[in-house]
Amino acid sequence: MEAEKTTSPRQLTVSIARGVDDTHFSTYSVPWRENQTVLDVVTEIQRTQAPDLSYRFACRVGVCGSCAMTVNGKPRWTCRTHVSRVEENGAIVIEPLRNMPRVKDLVVDMREFFDKWKKAGNTFVGTATRNDPPAAVLPQSKKRKQADAAIECINCAVCYAACDVVSWDKDYLGPAALNRAWTLYNDERHADPKDVLNKATSGSGCNSCHTQGSCMTHCPVSLSPTGSIAGLKRSALMSFLKRG
Repeated sequence: MEAEKTTSPRQLTVSIARGVDDTHFSTYSVPWRENQTVLDVVTEIQRTQAPDLSYRFACRVGVCGSCAMTVNGKPRWTCRTHVSRVEENGAIVIEPLRNMPRVKDLVVDMREFFDKWKKAGNTFVGTATRNDPPAAVLPQSKKRKQADAAIECINCAVCYAACDVVSWDKDYLGPAALNRAWTLYNDERHADPKDVLNKATSGSGCNSCHTQGSCMTHCPVSLSPTGSIAGLKRSALMSFLKRG
């Protein structure tokens, strides 16, 4: 009787960028599992093969955005990215996000990202006190609708990593900071929308945007920082014409 044939379980080949200054790739093999995410794969490698692998994650359900990495050349939330959607011939390549200094392996230093968020005038200053009644902002008002279109950003920096303008102009505030500026400019409770507009449009602000749309293409929650930046440009022009 012919011996019963055995087949090895399918394997996934994973190349991960390692190191701090000098990048090198280490390749790992993990079992292919149904519905596994890229974050599942990185976690399995860290727990079973490379305990010194550095990466960042928290919620695992697409709320915090901290697990963002570059997968096969594109910035993504790894907790929401299934291997079956991105693998190429049974292989994936994982790198840290672009446009930010690297700390180690898949971890980047996001301080410049958040510093630019502040430079865009994105600190809310209220006009009411705790003793005042809550502000009545009509859901159907124009400003509320404009803010609604951009308010779901959680600062995961995927758009920042995807932006080519950030790559060649390190002073550019970036799509996330300018998207936030647009929501704050339209917030009827904010004390100084003119300050937001001035900071968002000065220097390497929204006028440096080339409207390539990479931020919009890669945003995991389908926001349009490109549209927000266009809104800032339009508002700045209208403000200038009114002064004239």
